[in-house]
Amino acid sequence: MHKKDSENKNINKYNVYIKTFGCQMNEYDSEKIIDILGTKKQIEIVKQAEKADIIILNTCSIREKAQEKVFSDLGRIKEIKEENPNLIIGVGGCVASQEGHEIIKRAPYVDIVFGPQTIHKVSSLIDSRILNNKPQIDISFPEIEKFDSIPLPKITKPTAFVSIMEGCSKYCSFCVVPYTRGTEVSRPFEDVLLEIADLANNGIKEITLLGQNVNAYRGVIGQSKEIADLAMLLEYIHEIPGIERIRYTTSHPREMTKRIYDAYVNLPKLVSFLHLPVQSGSDKILSAMKRGYSSIEYKSIIRNLRTARPGLKVSSDFIVGFPGETEDDFKKTLALIEDVGFDTSFSFIYSPRPGTPAANIPDINSHEIKLQRLQRLQSLINDQAKNISQSMLHSTQRILIEGVSKNNANELMGRTENNRVVNFACNNSNIGDLVDIKITQINSNTLRGEINYAQ
Repeated sequence: MHKKDSENKNINKYNVYIKTFGCQMNEYDSEKIIDILGTKKQIEIVKQAEKADIIILNTCSIREKAQEKVFSDLGRIKEIKEENPNLIIGVGGCVASQEGHEIIKRAPYVDIVFGPQTIHKVSSLIDSRILNNKPQIDISFPEIEKFDSIPLPKITKPTAFVSIMEGCSKYCSFCVVPYTRGTEVSRPFEDVLLEIADLANNGIKEITLLGQNVNAYRGVIGQSKEIADLAMLLEYIHEIPGIERIRYTTSHPREMTKRIYDAYVNLPKLVSFLHLPVQSGSDKILSAMKRGYSSIEYKSIIRNLRTARPGLKVSSDFIVGFPGETEDDFKKTLALIEDVGFDTSFSFIYSPRPGTPAANIPDINSHEIKLQRLQRLQSLINDQAKNISQSMLHSTQRILIEGVSKNNANELMGRTENNRVVNFACNNSNIGDLVDIKITQINSNTLRGEINYAQ
């Protein structure tokens, strides 16, 4: 704690700065870290690292040179610690899981290191660091214990993430997730339902179910030891009073089943939007990636989903420049994009990750070729997204009001089912309301609308 503040602050109160790298799972974990610290200590979240008593980097190792970016950040934080020797520095997430003790060797001023499965131990690791005056490391995989120790969040908006499973057992050749988050482990069925029921009782209207392969969920049902799949979980969540919208991410094509298709037929609260990573449109590259499906099988899944739910919008992930990708392979990816008509995407140049099989495959393409392909792919998907937005003009969209507009404090904002942000005049509406909005204007990143009073 800064000396200049110590006389005016309770010694047990900590200013906390947390920086999150990567995906929604990490965003979820960061929120839970804050909740966990808040139940054990008096904390205040600050936006500047220089004002913090505790700094936590919640890391992601998906991208190339992730470790070096973390150590680069740690180098800057070291200067803060030199000014404030009592500063606690923590490194969590997938880089922590992957690097472990190496973090302390390279940055001995780091105080605690914890993995994705041990975020619930953050407060006790800090206490042990202070008590023993030694760095604390816990990157174990205690499976479900993490979820048993996480408190309910403070409700500040009508939407919430709920993690229902962790890890991945697919072992795609390019991915480190099975090594940093472990293999697939699902939370018990009743635990998930109780958490969502509690959230609904506290005003949550929209739930997003999270998992590395969320549709691989297989939760144990009570003492019966029967297993609930994602479709059964969706059916039960659909009946929880107060829950009006259900989303889930991220899905794997290999885990799409007829029961999930049926959920889109029978569960109107399940939104008409799905993120389903395909990665490539070339069967040769998909095989090298060990994805377990072909481009035709992927398109068949989309066709079945849209038969079940006409108008379903789909987003995806793409890796450009995977080792061995030829121009013909890349053109097959563009052809798949044109066939499917994706709404949005997350697309990246391939990054070799140490310890993964793909890191040993010879790379035939220069960075310039990969960058050019990425730009072509993103241009195509951006055009498709613009066309989808344009098709929404003058339509009426059901919006969940999430908060005040970032552009105008006198307006509110909400999201369509396909995640378009819509800004509109407040009128008599409140945060958490579901309202019908007529779309009146298409902007580059958002939509504009007005309440349809004929609803």
